[in-house]
Amino acid sequence: MTGTPPPPPLRTALMRRKPVAAFVAETGAKSDGGELKRSMGVFQLTMLGVGATIGTGIFIVMNSAVPKAGPGVILSFAIAGITAALTALCYAELASTIPVSGSSYSYAYATLGEIVAYGVGWCLLLEYGVSAGAIVVGWGQYLNEVFLDLFGFQLPDAISQPPGEGGIVNIPAIVLVALCVILLVRGSRESALVNTIMVLIKIAILVLFILIAISAFNSANLADFAPFGVAGIGAAAATIFFSFIGIDAVSTAGEEVKDPQRNLPRAIVAALLIVSTLYVLVALAAIGAQQWQLFEGQEAGLADILRDVTGTGWPSLVLSLGAVLSLFSVTLVVIYGQTRILFAMSRDGMLPETFHKVNARTLTPVRNTLIVGLFIALLGAFVPLSTLTDLTSMGTLVAFAVVSIGVMVLRRRQPDAKRGFSVPLFPVIPLLSVAACVYLIVLLPWETFLLFALWLLIAFTFYYFYSRTHSRLAVEPAVGSSGDEKS
Repeated sequence: MTGTPPPPPLRTALMRRKPVAAFVAETGAKSDGGELKRSMGVFQLTMLGVGATIGTGIFIVMNSAVPKAGPGVILSFAIAGITAALTALCYAELASTIPVSGSSYSYAYATLGEIVAYGVGWCLLLEYGVSAGAIVVGWGQYLNEVFLDLFGFQLPDAISQPPGEGGIVNIPAIVLVALCVILLVRGSRESALVNTIMVLIKIAILVLFILIAISAFNSANLADFAPFGVAGIGAAAATIFFSFIGIDAVSTAGEEVKDPQRNLPRAIVAALLIVSTLYVLVALAAIGAQQWQLFEGQEAGLADILRDVTGTGWPSLVLSLGAVLSLFSVTLVVIYGQTRILFAMSRDGMLPETFHKVNARTLTPVRNTLIVGLFIALLGAFVPLSTLTDLTSMGTLVAFAVVSIGVMVLRRRQPDAKRGFSVPLFPVIPLLSVAACVYLIVLLPWETFLLFALWLLIAFTFYYFYSRTHSRLAVEPAVGSSGDEKS
């Protein structure tokens, strides 16, 4: 027994980087915790990204974004989509170079060092955990729409809304998380199949919405296009941005994808193109069919629009059912993504080993999934939606900016590294990505900055007292050489 090594100086921890070769070697080796199983192809992976993205921005956030921007919310979706597109190209390069779980946490570890990676990891935990909480809060609203159209009644607010929004405990949120956890525990292949089916259904329903809503298009609804100016459009884009979490979710599946260097970049770009196109078209159709002032206070905006346009209940029922399925698939993928980030951080010693353990039969991190499910269920049951969305956008934007910086750093340090995809117009695209992320971050409310600072304070306190001494790079210094790798 050699005992626990003494804590390394903070300066040493700041300089530690995990070599790309070490990441790649780990994915093929069996460790005490066990490793994940490669079972997904490019189509399932694309559907994973679409499944994690389509839902929150359209079915929930429209109602909070439109009052900030008016009809200009159409541009807000476009701005958020362009920002995500710039970052998606950076994700595609790093995912093809470092095809492992952990997403931007792993990419930061290989490029910017342990302390930055650790902060990014906590941003991702915030991004996934809080966004899942926001999603499951909204699920109950559309479930009530279905009950109203089918049975003529709704669940009482006391058991279908969180405290602060007229409720005591949000029971539908707990039920949704429990269903997702059961499915994820069974295996990633089964989860991906169910997600693919639900994604195809919700795409068809959104296309139906566009066709019906556009039939009632009134150009007068776009007359006062930007009632709150450019600032309002930007503020709405910052709020909307958390719904683009699906781009990051694709890269969390790096160790469960067949031929990841080829399939990861293709899935990331394909998912973004599908999502951005649908978002802008739905926003245009919705604003054209209904005055923007009517969005504020609606519980299920798109369903209400269809009811008003058609004068009947069936289109609204179809859309509400689609939203119920849609938000189920988003929750499923977001919980999946968070468990894989925890898996990667635990394997590196940043978090306790329990998050790295996988079931011998299903090769899924069962204990990890149960812990995440419990946390998200409590968040969705007791925390209002309005508190969650901007905080998620902050975590997402910080993680995206770090990925773009990581591309530039890795190009300089390892120009000859094997890349399945390279960002075009380098370094213009990564620089524009960083600038766009910073622009949207600045537009977030000041309360969001305070909550984010508190979150990082908790994170780095845990790092100082636990992670810096348990890091594998501290225990195995030969693995953690801070020198540049030679390709």
